[in-house]
Amino acid sequence: MNFRHLEYFLKLAENEHMRLTAEQLNTSQPNLSHAISVLEKELGVALFEKKGRNIYLTRYGKIFYDYVSPGLNQLYSGKQMLQEIASPETGQIQLGFIYTMGSSLTPNLAKQFLAEKNNEAIQFRFSQGNSSDILQQLKSDNIDIAICSKIDDDAEIHFDVLTEQKIVVIVPNKHPLTKNSQNTVSLNELAGYPFVYYNNQSGLRPYIDEILNNHSIQPQITCEVEEDHSMLGFVGYDYGVAIMPDIPSISAYPVTKLTITDEIPSRYIYLATKKNKRKTPVVQKFYDYCLEKKMTL
Repeated sequence: MNFRHLEYFLKLAENEHMRLTAEQLNTSQPNLSHAISVLEKELGVALFEKKGRNIYLTRYGKIFYDYVSPGLNQLYSGKQMLQEIASPETGQIQLGFIYTMGSSLTPNLAKQFLAEKNNEAIQFRFSQGNSSDILQQLKSDNIDIAICSKIDDDAEIHFDVLTEQKIVVIVPNKHPLTKNSQNTVSLNELAGYPFVYYNNQSGLRPYIDEILNNHSIQPQITCEVEEDHSMLGFVGYDYGVAIMPDIPSISAYPVTKLTITDEIPSRYIYLATKKNKRKTPVVQKFYDYCLEKKMTL
């Protein structure tokens, strides 16, 4: 069924006047008559009847109109909604981020972006989780763009480095390792202590595994957690020591932050997008802004 023919039918049904309808549709009367004829042939019923110079809906036409009118209005509304969502000035961005990025980088980045000229009316919809969850949401098209760890090379996901994250050791207050007045620690000094560790769903798990493996340390794990604040809580209650990102909320817990004296691999945070998926104008605008900004932590 031709969408244009339905538009012609709807307008003619509302006007019941051929010449006026043709003018409003910017077409000729013969073209309008042909469109209605094709539609009637497809449906197998007459939609209009002539009485003198006037044209009226038939009983079948009235029934059909009751379906076409709300249907086309829904389509128009859907089209308008998508255009508004995708607009580079009034659109919507579904942004996913890992827990660590919720305290500073993500809110700061979004706020700075919205402060740019012509960005004030753009809306963000935020989604938070571990890297596995966030990347799955990206693959399922539930979000447009993600700030997360790079777990593995993924054929469906494109990763761009967004920032580098500082990694520290945290220990309970009054822990033996806090006796160092400079608040520093070598990785080998951690070997004799139990660990609070990230679970397998966390993007930090393979990174910390690599750090410890490089120093031949097999951690004695007392408990595994999913996100940073749980880690801080368990360390604060003396479940063990932990290696984690240097986030602002560390100071709110009864723990001491220690700087690692060893050289360790860089810990990067990535901007992730789905390969082979066309970005809407507003998502492309935010994507370009992020890569230009290169936020620092």
